Amino acid sequence: MRVWFLSAGLALTCMAQNAAAGTVLIVGDSISAGFGLDTRLGWVSLLEQRLKHEGFDDKVINASISGDTSAGGQARLPALLAEHKPELVILELGGNDGLRGMPPTQLQQNLAAMIDSSRQSGAKVLLLGMQLPPNYGKRYTDAFAEVYGKLADEKKIPLVPFFLEGIGGHPDLMQADGLHPAAVAQDKLLENVWPTLKPLL
Repeated sequence: MRVWFLSAGLALTCMAQNAAAGTVLIVGDSISAGFGLDTRLGWVSLLEQRLKHEGFDDKVINASISGDTSAGGQARLPALLAEHKPELVILELGGNDGLRGMPPTQLQQNLAAMIDSSRQSGAKVLLLGMQLPPNYGKRYTDAFAEVYGKLADEKKIPLVPFFLEGIGGHPDLMQADGLHPAAVAQDKLLENVWPTLKPLL
């Protein structure tokens, strides 16, 4: 009888641990894909390490592609949701839309559709905001940056206002192209995300 109770207790413990484990799906561009880096040094890999260190069993799926736009992410998302069934979707897109001068209204529509699709699948959503260099003109850069705050307010989702806070505009933290964070900046990227991400796990 005692053996049965011990076995049942272990089974319940394993079931509880499995129930607590979830999947985090990251849909982003080159910043999350680790462009120009050994991907083991990228912020997504550092996130996986942080999760293990803090006792989370969540699995991280990095579906980021260098050069991807919000339209590309929207097109890819349904299949990703169906395959991975994530509990949390992190959206890190828009930088390439801005660099190509695409209308901010289009970015907003694409991200809104991704948020809605993610929620309909049962996932929470975390939005990572982006900003553009000032040489794109104040009117455009302001309209671009405002997209993220508007979506967060409208959809009632958590937002990291500027994913590259403390990194963008600092040459020592950027790669030679001035667009992608260097290896030394990956810890900072994670720290920018972690306080908002952790309560969603």
